[in-house]
Amino acid sequence: MENLINNIPIKVIKSNRKTVSVEVKADGIIVRAPYRMGKQAIHTFLLEKSSWIEKNYMILQERAKSWGDLTPFTDAEIDELAEKALTVIPGKVKYYAKKLGVTYGRITIRNQRTRWGSCSSKGNLNFNCLLMLFPDDVIDSVVVHELCHLKHMDHSAEFYAEVERAFPEYRRCQKWLKEHGGGYLRRLP
Repeated sequence: MENLINNIPIKVIKSNRKTVSVEVKADGIIVRAPYRMGKQAIHTFLLEKSSWIEKNYMILQERAKSWGDLTPFTDAEIDELAEKALTVIPGKVKYYAKKLGVTYGRITIRNQRTRWGSCSSKGNLNFNCLLMLFPDDVIDSVVVHELCHLKHMDHSAEFYAEVERAFPEYRRCQKWLKEHGGGYLRRLP
């Protein structure tokens, strides 16, 4: 990792992509850039975004401090959450799929470290077992988010409009996830 902005650790990942993006985390930032993009161009991009990066990095640092030392989940606890998710989430998916008028493939429950859910191009849905620890409406918001990807496989304005039509409390639930979700993820072994 390099340090370019106020000693914030930076990891650069180059790939066959067309644009550059930055992800701010409590332990540093990740820059995803095209192979052809040089160090100077990445540095310029980061300087242009530096105030936004610093602000969000500080917020995440404070959140991480407030979580303190968290006890990792045991394998038994994760297994129990996964079993519960297998009984709860399919019903929610079925309900919201009907409401949205979409069909889906397989539902898989995992203990992912970075995602609450995902939707493949084949219509298969994955959900994090840790969702079972969250308020019911937050779980619903994740289910709706993933189902809306069956209509829009991106995060466009149209996608979010679809999500909010189906689940008007979406923004509030996403705020809850941003504020609290990281503490749960940090407890994964």
